[in-house]
Amino acid sequence: MKTKNIFKVILALFLSTNLFAYTKNYNKNLEVKRFINELVKKDKFKKNDLKKLFSKVFVQTSSLKYYTKVKRPDFETKRYHGSWDRYEKKLLTQRRVDLGVEFMKRNKKALYKAYKKYGVQSEYITAIIGIESYYGEYTGTYPVFDALVTLAFEENRRNKFFKSELKAFLKLMKKEKQNPKKVYGSFAGAIGLAQFMPSNFKKLAVDFNKDGKVNLNHDIDAIGSIANYFNKSGWNRKIPVATRVSYKGKRFTRLKTGFKYKYKRSRLKGIKPRSGRFYYNKKVHLVKLDRYRHDELWYGTKNFYVITRYNRSNYYAMAVHKLAQEIRKEYKKSRRKST
Repeated sequence: MKTKNIFKVILALFLSTNLFAYTKNYNKNLEVKRFINELVKKDKFKKNDLKKLFSKVFVQTSSLKYYTKVKRPDFETKRYHGSWDRYEKKLLTQRRVDLGVEFMKRNKKALYKAYKKYGVQSEYITAIIGIESYYGEYTGTYPVFDALVTLAFEENRRNKFFKSELKAFLKLMKKEKQNPKKVYGSFAGAIGLAQFMPSNFKKLAVDFNKDGKVNLNHDIDAIGSIANYFNKSGWNRKIPVATRVSYKGKRFTRLKTGFKYKYKRSRLKGIKPRSGRFYYNKKVHLVKLDRYRHDELWYGTKNFYVITRYNRSNYYAMAVHKLAQEIRKEYKKSRRKST
């Protein structure tokens, strides 16, 4: 590994490590006692095994901080112009495109298999992995069990959600015969290249390389699982994802924008695709990207909406779309050079 890459990994570990974690015995917590009893009764866990797990938990204060403090507005909701420029600069780098091309070449067979089985184009699967984990380079350094216990039983605005995720995680570990203490992920408990939350494993993760277990730290299983996720959410390979449109003026305020709203195109007077080629006759979403000097406006289709099921953000979905298109373009270019 090059010195520059080693430095980046060390820096990432330092930034993501919870320096203020402290140990706590959760067996004294009444809610935890009820939680353990329920797992023993309904899911046939061994009580002593669970009590041992909960006896020494490193409380992840940095995870907790995110869900207890007043949430700062993200790029999408900041009230100053240029939020998309900042978001784009952060995620849509040439390096991320180049690594995406390498990922597609390395996993050509698995991506083609996913396309044939689930109907999801290779570049979109690759773009998700590129944005979620930088193609596996940054899958997270937080102990997932400790993070989920912290978020499930320390007071915060999403206790109920994280109790459910903790239960799903423990059931997954039991099924896969893994030690819950040995799995690492994001500060919120997301795991692997695809950054799936534990509850998504049972519903959507697949053993795509047929080795008898689901491992989302493995390229092939991550590819199949993302494709399955998109397929189950309604992805249609025969329709486009988005196209940029023109409108009068520099700032668009006429209608509500985003994946929550859909419009018949006949209602959108004065708005039309810039390319002139957009073969989609159903209702569209209007997606607004706030740039420094103007608002960039796009039509989003059902496929755009599907991407927002992975992450409920218009900016995220547009970043996936744009990254996918750039990866596809560079991949084709590299193949022409090699022939």
